[in-house]
Amino acid sequence: MVGFAGDQVEVRGYIELRTNFSDGTSARTIIVRYIVVNASSAYNLLLGRPSLNRLGAVASMTHMKLNFPSLEGGVITIRSDQNMAQKCYESSLKNKRGTYSITIQVGVPKGIVEAGISNERRHGPVAEVQKREIKGKKFRLDTSLCKEFQYKIAEVISKHMDAFVWSSADMPEIDPEFLCHKLTMDEKVRLVYQRRRNFNEDKRMFIKEETRKLLNVDHIREIQYPEWLANVVLVRKASGKWRICIDFTDLNKSCPKDSYPLPSIDSLVDSASSCQLLSFMDAFLGYNQIRMHPWDESKIVFMAEFASYCYKIMPFGLKNVGATYQRLMDRILAPMLGRNVQAYVDDMVVTSVEKDQHIVDLEQLFTTIAKYNLKLNLEKCVFEEEAGKFLRFLLTERGIEVNPNKCATIIGMRSPAKGAPVVNWMHGCPISFLVI
Repeated sequence: MVGFAGDQVEVRGYIELRTNFSDGTSARTIIVRYIVVNASSAYNLLLGRPSLNRLGAVASMTHMKLNFPSLEGGVITIRSDQNMAQKCYESSLKNKRGTYSITIQVGVPKGIVEAGISNERRHGPVAEVQKREIKGKKFRLDTSLCKEFQYKIAEVISKHMDAFVWSSADMPEIDPEFLCHKLTMDEKVRLVYQRRRNFNEDKRMFIKEETRKLLNVDHIREIQYPEWLANVVLVRKASGKWRICIDFTDLNKSCPKDSYPLPSIDSLVDSASSCQLLSFMDAFLGYNQIRMHPWDESKIVFMAEFASYCYKIMPFGLKNVGATYQRLMDRILAPMLGRNVQAYVDDMVVTSVEKDQHIVDLEQLFTTIAKYNLKLNLEKCVFEEEAGKFLRFLLTERGIEVNPNKCATIIGMRSPAKGAPVVNWMHGCPISFLVI
Protein backbone atom coordinates (compact mmCIF):
# COMPACT_ATOMS: atom_id res chain seq x y z
CA MET A 1 0.00 0.00 0.00
CA VAL A 2 1.17 3.54 -0.75
CA GLY A 3 0.70 6.33 1.80
CA PHE A 4 -0.36 9.93 1.23
CA ALA A 5 3.29 10.97 0.94
CA GLY A 6 4.02 8.36 -1.73
CA ASP A 7 5.89 6.07 0.67
CA GLN A 8 5.24 2.36 1.11
CA VAL A 9 3.17 1.38 4.14
CA GLU A 10 3.27 -2.03 5.81
CA VAL A 11 -0.14 -3.69 5.76
CA ARG A 12 -0.72 -6.02 8.71
CA GLY A 13 -4.11 -7.34 7.58
CA TYR A 14 -7.85 -6.77 7.91
CA ILE A 15 -10.17 -6.77 10.91
CA GLU A 16 -13.93 -6.28 11.26
CA LEU A 17 -15.11 -4.39 14.35
CA ARG A 18 -18.45 -3.21 15.65
CA THR A 19 -18.02 0.56 15.66
CA ASN A 20 -20.24 2.89 17.66
CA PHE A 21 -20.97 6.43 16.44
CA SER A 22 -22.57 8.64 19.11
CA ASP A 23 -23.15 12.29 19.95
CA GLY A 24 -23.72 11.54 23.64
CA THR A 25 -27.49 11.10 23.43
CA SER A 26 -28.13 8.85 20.42
CA ALA A 27 -25.93 6.26 18.76
CA ARG A 28 -25.57 4.03 15.69
CA THR A 29 -23.51 0.86 15.56
CA ILE A 30 -22.26 -0.68 12.31
CA ILE A 31 -19.64 -3.27 11.39
CA VAL A 32 -16.61 -1.67 9.74
CA ARG A 33 -13.87 -3.59 7.94
CA TYR A 34 -10.56 -1.89 8.76
CA ILE A 35 -7.21 -2.21 7.04
CA VAL A 36 -4.51 -2.37 9.74
CA VAL A 37 -1.27 -0.63 8.76
CA ASN A 38 2.02 0.00 10.49
CA ALA A 39 2.59 3.70 9.94
CA SER A 40 3.22 6.84 11.96
CA SER A 41 0.13 9.03 11.95
CA ALA A 42 -1.59 11.61 14.13
CA TYR A 43 -4.92 9.84 13.51
CA ASN A 44 -6.13 6.59 15.02
CA LEU A 45 -8.33 5.69 12.06
CA LEU A 46 -9.58 7.03 8.74
CA LEU A 47 -13.13 6.30 7.58
CA GLY A 48 -13.74 5.74 3.89
CA ARG A 49 -16.79 6.17 1.67
CA PRO A 50 -18.20 2.65 2.26
CA SER A 51 -18.61 3.31 6.00
CA LEU A 52 -20.02 6.80 5.48
CA ASN A 53 -22.50 5.49 2.90
CA ARG A 54 -23.56 2.68 5.23
CA LEU A 55 -24.30 5.30 7.87
CA GLY A 56 -26.01 7.57 5.35
CA ALA A 57 -23.70 10.32 6.60
CA VAL A 58 -23.27 13.84 5.23
CA ALA A 59 -20.00 15.56 6.15
CA SER A 60 -19.39 19.31 6.21
CA MET A 61 -15.71 20.27 6.24
CA THR A 62 -16.61 23.94 6.70
CA HIS A 63 -18.64 23.34 9.87
CA MET A 64 -16.56 20.32 10.96
CA LYS A 65 -19.71 18.24 11.51
CA LEU A 66 -20.95 14.79 10.50
CA ASN A 67 -24.72 14.20 10.27
CA PHE A 68 -26.41 10.83 9.84
CA PRO A 69 -29.87 9.42 10.66
CA SER A 70 -30.51 7.53 13.88
CA LEU A 71 -32.57 4.34 14.08
CA GLU A 72 -35.30 6.29 15.92
CA GLY A 73 -35.80 8.67 12.97
CA GLY A 74 -33.76 11.58 14.35
CA VAL A 75 -30.46 13.06 13.25
CA ILE A 76 -27.16 12.38 15.02
CA THR A 77 -24.58 15.16 14.77
CA ILE A 78 -20.95 14.52 15.60
CA ARG A 79 -18.99 17.73 16.11
CA SER A 80 -15.25 18.03 15.69
CA ASP A 81 -12.94 19.88 18.06
CA GLN A 82 -11.13 22.54 16.06
CA ASN A 83 -8.26 22.83 18.55
CA MET A 84 -7.73 19.08 18.56
CA ALA A 85 -7.88 18.98 14.75
CA GLN A 86 -5.21 21.69 14.60
CA LYS A 87 -2.98 19.71 16.97
CA CYS A 88 -3.40 16.57 14.90
CA TYR A 89 -2.50 18.47 11.76
CA GLU A 90 0.62 19.97 13.34
CA SER A 91 1.61 16.57 14.69
CA SER A 92 1.27 14.97 11.27
CA LEU A 93 3.64 17.57 9.80
CA LYS A 94 6.29 16.66 12.37
CA ASN A 95 6.15 12.93 11.62
CA LYS A 96 9.05 11.57 9.64
CA ARG A 97 8.03 10.06 6.36
CA GLY A 98 10.11 6.87 6.32
CA THR A 99 9.96 3.98 3.90
CA TYR A 100 8.63 0.71 5.24
CA SER A 101 9.51 -2.72 3.91
CA ILE A 102 6.54 -4.94 3.10
CA THR A 103 6.93 -7.98 5.31
CA ILE A 104 4.23 -9.98 7.05
CA GLN A 105 5.11 -10.99 10.60
CA VAL A 106 4.10 -14.34 12.04
CA GLY A 107 2.73 -12.99 15.29
CA VAL A 108 -0.39 -11.34 13.93
CA PRO A 109 -2.90 -10.27 16.62
CA LYS A 110 -5.95 -12.50 16.97
CA GLY A 111 -8.90 -11.48 14.82
CA ILE A 112 -6.81 -10.00 11.99
CA VAL A 113 -6.71 -11.86 8.69
CA GLU A 114 -3.23 -11.86 7.13
CA ALA A 115 -3.05 -9.70 4.04
CA GLY A 116 -0.25 -11.56 2.26
CA ILE A 117 0.85 -8.48 0.31
CA SER A 118 4.28 -9.86 -0.56
CA ASN A 119 2.86 -12.79 -2.56
CA GLU A 120 -0.32 -11.13 -3.80
CA ARG A 121 -0.65 -10.22 -7.48
CA ARG A 122 -1.44 -6.56 -7.84
CA HIS A 123 -4.17 -6.12 -10.44
CA GLY A 124 -3.84 -3.81 -13.37
CA PRO A 125 -6.65 -1.57 -14.69
CA VAL A 126 -8.23 -4.72 -16.12
CA ALA A 127 -7.09 -8.23 -15.32
CA GLU A 128 -5.50 -10.27 -18.09
CA VAL A 129 -8.16 -11.95 -20.16
CA GLN A 130 -8.15 -14.74 -22.72
CA LYS A 131 -10.52 -15.37 -25.60
CA ARG A 132 -12.52 -18.58 -25.63
CA GLU A 133 -14.99 -19.95 -28.16
CA ILE A 134 -18.42 -21.55 -27.80
CA LYS A 135 -20.21 -22.73 -30.94
CA GLY A 136 -17.85 -20.58 -33.00
CA LYS A 137 -18.57 -17.42 -30.95
CA LYS A 138 -15.80 -15.73 -28.97
CA PHE A 139 -15.99 -14.40 -25.41
CA ARG A 140 -13.45 -13.24 -22.81
CA LEU A 141 -12.50 -14.77 -19.45
CA ASP A 142 -10.11 -13.81 -16.64
CA THR A 143 -6.94 -15.94 -16.97
CA SER A 144 -6.32 -16.03 -13.21
CA LEU A 145 -9.36 -18.26 -12.58
CA CYS A 146 -9.03 -22.00 -12.17
CA LYS A 147 -10.05 -24.35 -14.99
CA GLU A 148 -13.14 -25.45 -13.07
CA PHE A 149 -14.57 -21.91 -12.94
CA GLN A 150 -13.76 -21.35 -16.61
CA TYR A 151 -15.62 -24.53 -17.53
CA LYS A 152 -18.65 -23.50 -15.46
CA ILE A 153 -18.92 -20.06 -17.05
CA ALA A 154 -18.59 -21.59 -20.52
CA GLU A 155 -21.44 -23.94 -19.59
CA VAL A 156 -23.66 -21.02 -18.50
CA ILE A 157 -22.96 -19.03 -21.68
CA SER A 158 -23.65 -22.07 -23.85
CA LYS A 159 -26.97 -22.56 -22.06
CA HIS A 160 -28.01 -18.92 -22.60
CA MET A 161 -26.72 -18.23 -26.12
CA ASP A 162 -30.08 -16.64 -26.94
CA ALA A 163 -29.11 -13.74 -24.63
CA PHE A 164 -26.57 -12.56 -27.24
CA VAL A 165 -26.73 -11.29 -30.82
CA TRP A 166 -23.96 -10.66 -33.34
CA SER A 167 -25.60 -8.35 -35.89
CA SER A 168 -28.20 -5.61 -36.02
CA ALA A 169 -30.37 -7.70 -38.32
CA ASP A 170 -30.76 -10.38 -35.62
CA MET A 171 -31.48 -7.89 -32.85
CA PRO A 172 -35.08 -7.87 -31.56
CA GLU A 173 -36.49 -4.72 -30.01
CA ILE A 174 -37.85 -3.96 -26.57
CA ASP A 175 -41.64 -4.19 -26.57
CA PRO A 176 -42.92 -0.60 -27.14
CA GLU A 177 -45.78 -1.31 -24.73
CA PHE A 178 -43.15 -1.89 -22.03
CA LEU A 179 -41.02 1.18 -22.87
CA CYS A 180 -40.37 3.46 -25.83
CA HIS A 181 -38.75 6.86 -26.22
CA LYS A 182 -41.09 9.85 -26.44
CA LEU A 183 -40.37 13.46 -27.28
CA THR A 184 -42.04 16.20 -25.29
CA MET A 185 -42.17 19.73 -26.64
CA ASP A 186 -44.41 22.75 -26.84
CA GLU A 187 -46.74 22.68 -29.84
CA LYS A 188 -45.99 26.36 -30.43
CA VAL A 189 -42.29 25.70 -31.03
CA ARG A 190 -41.17 26.77 -34.50
CA LEU A 191 -40.21 23.82 -36.70
CA VAL A 192 -36.65 23.90 -38.07
CA TYR A 193 -35.56 22.69 -41.50
CA GLN A 194 -31.76 22.89 -41.64
CA ARG A 195 -30.08 24.05 -44.81
CA ARG A 196 -28.52 21.19 -46.75
CA ARG A 197 -24.79 20.72 -46.34
CA ASN A 198 -22.58 19.73 -49.24
CA PHE A 199 -20.08 16.86 -49.07
CA ASN A 200 -17.32 15.71 -51.39
CA GLU A 201 -17.62 12.49 -53.41
CA ASP A 202 -15.97 10.20 -50.84
CA LYS A 203 -18.19 11.43 -48.02
CA ARG A 204 -21.33 11.18 -50.15
CA MET A 205 -20.53 7.55 -50.97
CA PHE A 206 -19.91 6.80 -47.28
CA ILE A 207 -23.24 8.39 -46.25
CA LYS A 208 -25.03 6.45 -48.99
CA GLU A 209 -23.53 3.15 -47.80
CA GLU A 210 -24.34 3.79 -44.12
CA THR A 211 -27.91 4.77 -45.02
CA ARG A 212 -28.28 1.52 -46.98
CA LYS A 213 -27.11 -0.45 -43.92
CA LEU A 214 -29.65 1.28 -41.67
CA LEU A 215 -32.42 0.53 -44.17
CA ASN A 216 -31.44 -3.13 -44.37
CA VAL A 217 -31.71 -3.61 -40.60
CA ASP A 218 -35.00 -1.67 -40.49
CA HIS A 219 -33.70 1.12 -38.24
CA ILE A 220 -34.93 3.89 -40.57
CA ARG A 221 -37.61 4.39 -43.18
CA GLU A 222 -38.15 6.91 -45.95
CA ILE A 223 -40.46 9.83 -45.16
CA GLN A 224 -42.00 12.48 -47.43
CA TYR A 225 -43.43 15.06 -45.03
CA PRO A 226 -41.11 15.49 -42.04
CA GLU A 227 -41.89 17.88 -39.19
CA TRP A 228 -38.19 18.56 -38.52
CA LEU A 229 -35.23 18.08 -40.84
CA ALA A 230 -31.57 17.73 -39.81
CA ASN A 231 -28.24 17.33 -41.58
CA VAL A 232 -25.84 14.42 -41.48
CA VAL A 233 -22.53 15.16 -39.73
CA LEU A 234 -19.42 13.03 -40.25
CA VAL A 235 -17.10 12.69 -37.26
CA ARG A 236 -13.71 11.05 -37.57
CA LYS A 237 -13.01 8.20 -35.14
CA ALA A 238 -9.69 7.65 -33.36
CA SER A 239 -9.02 4.85 -35.87
CA GLY A 240 -9.24 7.37 -38.71
CA LYS A 241 -12.56 6.07 -40.06
CA TRP A 242 -15.74 8.15 -40.29
CA ARG A 243 -18.76 7.91 -38.01
CA ILE A 244 -22.15 9.14 -39.23
CA CYS A 245 -24.03 11.42 -36.81
CA ILE A 246 -27.18 13.54 -37.05
CA ASP A 247 -27.29 17.21 -36.08
CA PHE A 248 -30.17 17.21 -33.58
CA THR A 249 -29.10 20.57 -32.09
CA ASP A 250 -32.29 22.45 -32.97
CA LEU A 251 -34.57 19.61 -31.91
CA ASN A 252 -32.76 19.14 -28.61
CA LYS A 253 -33.13 22.82 -27.76
CA SER A 254 -36.91 22.48 -28.06
CA CYS A 255 -37.16 19.46 -25.74
CA PRO A 256 -37.19 19.93 -21.95
CA LYS A 257 -34.76 17.91 -19.84
CA ASP A 258 -35.98 14.57 -18.53
CA SER A 259 -35.52 14.77 -14.75
CA TYR A 260 -35.39 11.02 -14.23
CA PRO A 261 -32.77 10.52 -11.44
CA LEU A 262 -29.54 8.76 -12.34
CA PRO A 263 -27.90 6.57 -9.66
CA SER A 264 -25.16 7.95 -7.44
CA ILE A 265 -21.82 6.96 -8.95
CA ASP A 266 -20.14 6.87 -5.52
CA SER A 267 -22.77 4.51 -4.14
CA LEU A 268 -22.57 2.22 -7.19
CA VAL A 269 -18.78 2.03 -7.04
CA ASP A 270 -18.78 1.39 -3.28
CA SER A 271 -21.36 -1.38 -3.68
CA ALA A 272 -19.42 -3.03 -6.51
CA SER A 273 -16.05 -2.87 -4.75
CA SER A 274 -14.74 -5.56 -2.36
CA CYS A 275 -16.50 -8.28 -4.38
CA GLN A 276 -14.58 -11.46 -5.18
CA LEU A 277 -15.82 -11.73 -8.77
CA LEU A 278 -17.10 -9.22 -11.32
CA SER A 279 -18.58 -9.73 -14.79
CA PHE A 280 -18.86 -6.70 -17.06
CA MET A 281 -21.82 -6.77 -19.42
CA ASP A 282 -22.25 -4.83 -22.66
CA ALA A 283 -25.60 -4.49 -24.41
CA PHE A 284 -25.56 -4.86 -28.20
CA LEU A 285 -26.27 -1.33 -29.51
CA GLY A 286 -28.25 -0.76 -26.32
CA TYR A 287 -29.90 2.52 -27.37
CA ASN A 288 -30.99 1.04 -30.70
CA GLN A 289 -32.95 -1.72 -28.95
CA ILE A 290 -35.52 0.87 -27.81
CA ARG A 291 -38.25 1.94 -30.26
CA MET A 292 -39.27 5.52 -30.87
CA HIS A 293 -42.90 6.40 -30.28
CA PRO A 294 -44.65 6.32 -33.70
CA TRP A 295 -45.89 9.90 -33.30
CA ASP A 296 -42.31 11.18 -32.89
CA GLU A 297 -40.68 9.41 -35.83
CA SER A 298 -41.46 12.33 -38.16
CA LYS A 299 -39.43 14.65 -35.90
CA ILE A 300 -36.12 12.78 -36.01
CA VAL A 301 -35.46 13.03 -39.74
CA PHE A 302 -32.20 13.47 -41.62
CA MET A 303 -31.64 14.29 -45.27
CA ALA A 304 -29.62 12.00 -47.50
CA GLU A 305 -28.65 12.61 -51.13
CA PHE A 306 -31.93 11.58 -52.79
CA ALA A 307 -34.41 11.20 -49.91
CA SER A 308 -35.17 11.96 -46.29
CA TYR A 309 -35.28 9.24 -43.64
CA CYS A 310 -36.67 9.05 -40.11
CA TYR A 311 -35.50 6.80 -37.29
CA LYS A 312 -37.75 4.01 -36.03
CA ILE A 313 -35.40 3.26 -33.11
CA MET A 314 -33.88 5.57 -30.48
CA PRO A 315 -30.72 7.08 -32.03
CA PHE A 316 -27.60 8.42 -30.36
CA GLY A 317 -27.30 12.19 -29.94
CA LEU A 318 -30.96 12.76 -29.10
CA LYS A 319 -31.73 14.56 -25.87
CA ASN A 320 -32.81 12.47 -22.84
CA VAL A 321 -31.86 9.12 -24.38
CA GLY A 322 -29.60 8.42 -21.39
CA ALA A 323 -32.49 8.92 -18.98
CA THR A 324 -34.72 6.64 -21.08
CA TYR A 325 -32.07 3.90 -21.11
CA GLN A 326 -31.57 4.20 -17.33
CA ARG A 327 -35.34 3.90 -16.90
CA LEU A 328 -35.22 0.71 -18.96
CA MET A 329 -32.39 -0.75 -16.86
CA ASP A 330 -34.19 0.10 -13.61
CA ARG A 331 -37.35 -1.65 -14.80
CA ILE A 332 -35.71 -4.76 -16.22
CA LEU A 333 -33.14 -5.28 -13.46
CA ALA A 334 -35.37 -4.25 -10.55
CA PRO A 335 -35.07 -7.65 -8.75
CA MET A 336 -31.26 -7.54 -8.92
CA LEU A 337 -30.20 -3.89 -8.70
CA GLY A 338 -28.17 -3.06 -5.60
CA ARG A 339 -27.88 -6.75 -4.67
CA ASN A 340 -25.85 -8.51 -7.36
CA VAL A 341 -26.06 -6.09 -10.30
CA GLN A 342 -25.01 -2.43 -10.59
CA ALA A 343 -26.08 -0.39 -13.63
CA TYR A 344 -25.40 3.20 -14.67
CA VAL A 345 -27.02 3.89 -18.05
CA ASP A 346 -25.17 1.48 -20.38
CA ASP A 347 -22.50 0.40 -17.84
CA MET A 348 -23.55 -2.85 -16.18
CA VAL A 349 -21.62 -5.18 -13.86
CA VAL A 350 -22.63 -8.41 -12.10
CA THR A 351 -21.09 -8.51 -8.61
CA SER A 352 -20.68 -11.46 -6.25
CA VAL A 353 -19.29 -11.30 -2.73
CA GLU A 354 -18.59 -15.06 -2.85
CA LYS A 355 -17.07 -16.80 -5.87
CA ASP A 356 -19.41 -19.79 -5.66
CA GLN A 357 -22.41 -17.45 -5.97
CA HIS A 358 -21.28 -15.84 -9.23
CA ILE A 359 -22.59 -18.57 -11.51
CA VAL A 360 -26.03 -18.28 -9.88
CA ASP A 361 -25.95 -14.48 -10.28
CA LEU A 362 -25.14 -14.75 -14.00
CA GLU A 363 -27.92 -17.31 -14.47
CA GLN A 364 -30.37 -14.89 -12.85
CA LEU A 365 -29.22 -12.01 -15.07
CA PHE A 366 -29.63 -14.01 -18.29
CA THR A 367 -33.06 -15.24 -17.22
CA THR A 368 -34.18 -11.71 -16.28
CA ILE A 369 -33.13 -9.94 -19.48
CA ALA A 370 -34.58 -12.75 -21.62
CA LYS A 371 -38.09 -11.79 -20.42
CA TYR A 372 -37.73 -8.37 -22.08
CA ASN A 373 -35.63 -9.25 -25.18
CA LEU A 374 -32.63 -7.22 -24.04
CA LYS A 375 -29.60 -8.59 -25.92
CA LEU A 376 -25.90 -8.50 -25.04
CA ASN A 377 -22.73 -8.28 -27.09
CA LEU A 378 -20.76 -11.43 -26.20
CA GLU A 379 -17.48 -10.21 -27.72
CA LYS A 380 -17.43 -7.14 -25.46
CA CYS A 381 -18.55 -8.87 -22.26
CA VAL A 382 -15.81 -9.92 -19.81
CA PHE A 383 -16.73 -12.69 -17.37
CA GLU A 384 -15.50 -13.54 -13.88
CA GLU A 385 -12.80 -10.93 -13.33
CA GLU A 386 -11.20 -10.31 -9.97
CA ALA A 387 -10.45 -6.71 -10.97
CA GLY A 388 -11.78 -4.33 -13.60
CA LYS A 389 -12.86 -0.80 -14.46
CA PHE A 390 -16.37 0.38 -13.70
CA LEU A 391 -17.34 4.02 -14.27
CA ARG A 392 -13.59 4.83 -14.59
CA PHE A 393 -12.82 3.37 -11.16
CA LEU A 394 -10.57 0.35 -10.68
CA LEU A 395 -12.41 -2.23 -8.57
CA THR A 396 -10.70 -5.15 -6.85
CA GLU A 397 -11.49 -7.58 -4.05
CA ARG A 398 -9.71 -5.19 -1.67
CA GLY A 399 -11.92 -2.28 -2.70
CA ILE A 400 -11.26 0.77 -4.89
CA GLU A 401 -7.68 1.16 -6.05
CA VAL A 402 -5.70 3.71 -8.02
CA ASN A 403 -5.90 3.25 -11.77
CA PRO A 404 -2.28 3.21 -13.03
CA ASN A 405 -3.36 4.55 -16.43
CA LYS A 406 -4.68 7.72 -14.79
CA CYS A 407 -1.46 8.24 -12.82
CA ALA A 408 1.04 7.33 -15.55
CA THR A 409 1.61 10.93 -16.66
CA ILE A 410 2.19 12.24 -13.11
CA ILE A 411 4.41 9.31 -12.16
CA GLY A 412 6.45 9.75 -15.34
CA MET A 413 7.10 13.46 -14.74
CA ARG A 414 10.77 14.29 -14.32
CA SER A 415 11.75 16.25 -11.23
CA PRO A 416 13.15 19.71 -12.15
CA ALA A 417 16.84 20.16 -11.36
CA LYS A 418 16.42 23.86 -10.53
CA GLY A 419 13.86 25.90 -8.66
CA ALA A 420 13.15 28.38 -11.49
CA PRO A 421 11.11 25.93 -13.65
CA VAL A 422 8.93 25.05 -10.66
CA VAL A 423 8.22 28.70 -9.89
CA ASN A 424 7.39 29.46 -13.53
CA TRP A 425 5.11 26.41 -13.76
CA MET A 426 3.25 27.37 -10.56
CA HIS A 427 2.74 30.95 -11.79
CA GLY A 428 1.41 29.57 -15.08
CA CYS A 429 -1.41 27.50 -13.52
CA PRO A 430 -2.57 29.04 -10.20
CA ILE A 431 -6.16 27.92 -10.85
CA SER A 432 -5.12 24.26 -10.91
CA PHE A 433 -3.56 24.57 -7.50
CA LEU A 434 -6.67 26.29 -6.20
CA VAL A 435 -8.85 23.41 -7.40
CA ILE A 436 -6.56 20.79 -5.88
